[in-house]
Amino acid sequence: MISKVSARLKVGVALVATLSQLTAGPAAAFCGFYVAKADSKLFNKSSKVVLTRDGNQTAITMASDYEGDPNEFAVVIPVPTFIERRQIGVVDTKTIDRLDAYTAPRLVEYSDPDPCRPKPEYLALAMPAPTGAVRVAERGRVYKGVTVEASYDVAEYDVSILSAQESNGLVDWLTDNGYRIPDGAVAVLGSYIKQNMRFFVAKVNLERMKLAGNHYLRPLQVRYETTKFMVPLRLGTVNANGPQDLIIYALTRKGRVEAANYRTVKLPTGMDVPLYVKAEFGKFYKAMFDRAVARENMHAVFVEYAWDMGWCDPCASEPLSNKELVELGARWIGDDSAAAFRRGGTPVFATRLHVRYDARSFPEDIAFLETYDRENFQGRYVLRHPWQGIASCPAAEAYRRELPMRFAKEAANLVELTGWARNEVEVEMKNSGQSLNR
Repeated sequence: MISKVSARLKVGVALVATLSQLTAGPAAAFCGFYVAKADSKLFNKSSKVVLTRDGNQTAITMASDYEGDPNEFAVVIPVPTFIERRQIGVVDTKTIDRLDAYTAPRLVEYSDPDPCRPKPEYLALAMPAPTGAVRVAERGRVYKGVTVEASYDVAEYDVSILSAQESNGLVDWLTDNGYRIPDGAVAVLGSYIKQNMRFFVAKVNLERMKLAGNHYLRPLQVRYETTKFMVPLRLGTVNANGPQDLIIYALTRKGRVEAANYRTVKLPTGMDVPLYVKAEFGKFYKAMFDRAVARENMHAVFVEYAWDMGWCDPCASEPLSNKELVELGARWIGDDSAAAFRRGGTPVFATRLHVRYDARSFPEDIAFLETYDRENFQGRYVLRHPWQGIASCPAAEAYRRELPMRFAKEAANLVELTGWARNEVEVEMKNSGQSLNR
């Protein structure tokens, strides 16, 4: 029996309340080499959601890390309309991991050329442009003010679609069906009921999970048509123990996605940093993000990546294939298995947004809008290796004189980005061969 699959279960529960049931090499690129990435695994208490949007057609795919027995897992998601079985599915966890890797902030490195050799003309050029059985419930069946509109078998999940007239009735239904409801849920559920939203409730079916031979819970995807381009964030704050990180991968036709009701901020990017950061890029990125969040008083949504899916420079991984993009909801592009790496572009624009939130800093769900801005952006941090060869010419002498000034600028950049102590940064730089002394 799958009673203790306790190790890092990958499940679809992003940005929603998780309730307890019952017991409650590196890719070469034109202008540098990618050497490290800051993927979502850096952040504890993090969830991931893929939000695909084409007009009013929306697909939301939810994934996060859940630790515990699968029979204690359940999820409640507000949805704007009734959901049929054909609108629900599961997604391969690897597909979301691929999207995470592709859009992750990255570290790149360059090596200085021989200062005594003339620079080739091309270096001055700009970067080139670019299924299961359906169990239909009796419609209209009311239980303590709640209507169970439908029930479905979806892979390893049992899914129910609920509507409710008042939050106490919904809480009663969940409680009487074996779910633990955290304090504060009544008010939040009531606000969704006032918006005439329904509730997508899923729990694990251990027998089907065992028969399928799965050792982890796959991300759930729900597809529907709605004018509301949003993520139901608040329900996830009800039983949260401190701030949480949410990473949103938005796939759209036209261009970059931004928050409509919160400040959207691009992270600092393109900064040269000391060479020793290569060995601790994860530590660097977390400190940089912490500082950016503090600067905005935890009231901002941060852009980490915005780029046409057809190409990247430098690439942290290969772009997703059309088949993978369709699996995530981008059905307008057609389904094929060929790689989507085409210099002419592909009709999918990927935006990666990162938000750290709690109930105080994000009192409203995040609403989004799709812009026509297709300007490329990536969180990108640069290492520059000094020339180490033998060079004897006036240009080489000038180059060596300027290195300490360049190193000092890299130190200043690192201090500004992370808040680390300047003297400690200089010691680390000296130990790695970057002396700031002339």
